[in-house]
Amino acid sequence: MLKKLTALLIITVLTVGLCGCVENSSKTTKTITITDALGREVKVPVEVDRIVCCGPGCLRMIVYLNATDKVVGVEDAEKKWTPWGRPYRIAHPELANLPTIGQGGPSPKPNPEAILKVKPDVIFATYITKDEANTLQQKTGIPVVVLTYGKLATFDNEDLFNSLKLAGKILGKEKRAENVIQFIKKCESDLKNRTGDIPDSKKPTVYVGGIGYKGIHGIDSTECKYPPFELVNAKNVADELGREGHVFVSKEQILKWNPDIIFIDEGGLSIVMQDYKKDPAFYNSLKAFKTGNVYGLLPYNFYATNIGTALADAYYIGKVVYPDRFKDIDPEKKADEIYTFLVGKPVYEQMKEHLGGFKKLEFK
Repeated sequence: MLKKLTALLIITVLTVGLCGCVENSSKTTKTITITDALGREVKVPVEVDRIVCCGPGCLRMIVYLNATDKVVGVEDAEKKWTPWGRPYRIAHPELANLPTIGQGGPSPKPNPEAILKVKPDVIFATYITKDEANTLQQKTGIPVVVLTYGKLATFDNEDLFNSLKLAGKILGKEKRAENVIQFIKKCESDLKNRTGDIPDSKKPTVYVGGIGYKGIHGIDSTECKYPPFELVNAKNVADELGREGHVFVSKEQILKWNPDIIFIDEGGLSIVMQDYKKDPAFYNSLKAFKTGNVYGLLPYNFYATNIGTALADAYYIGKVVYPDRFKDIDPEKKADEIYTFLVGKPVYEQMKEHLGGFKKLEFK
């Protein structure tokens, strides 16, 4: 009788153990097929608990989705570069303590061996080709999902929104993704509605210099269809060039335009200050410098587009250019409202301390 009971117990234990193995196996192998930003069909686990992010701005999207708890490794650039131009990194200093999974930077080189060590369920990547994504997936055996910001230096586009939705679906953050998209759209609508009925004849002319482009630059570095100007329907003198995106212009051209108000991207402010000391006559010939209408903006293109900063810049520009339409807006408080929603913390004061913040600039 005892032998029979013992045998029955052993069979029961083995059966339970076998069931457990089957359940665990089905959990780890159950997948869904998604289509990423490059049109690649990728099978990803239904439950994703561990991820890594490769490429400019990739980690930022995950921060926007409130999914930093799933990140198990970061690029070396995210750990070593100054964080002051990237609000998501200021808000989450703990990310710098994670293992390194590649160098990062303008030409990110994910390290397959380092990635394997942290055992992610999914690798998210940006600014990577289809061949590079497929190769990384083959080397690691881990699904690689490519996301995109869409057109460089813009922040309101369906490519970006689709990437947020895709990452949200994979991470179980669908509702948060939708909330982020609606927040961005609501800010855009608010900004445009405040200024949309102002005729061009009553708008002061504006110019932005010091725009970063593969490095820092001076007042001759500007942008046509500058997104923060577009959001407040500002009259950008550079738009007469009929181009879109970054351009370098001559000082003679700036003098010819002679804008009423000049904004300086504080990423390039040190270059502008140095040039002012070398050539004060040029600057003092400009109407904006004569009248003291020169203002600092926070740089928003740092490892792809920092959407929150671009929105905050737009509110400050609106306050400067159309003060009567933005009477209810305190740009610094608005910036922190935006940062708190997108990255989880009010980080404007830290950015102001290290970059300059929203202020009238003085040149001597």
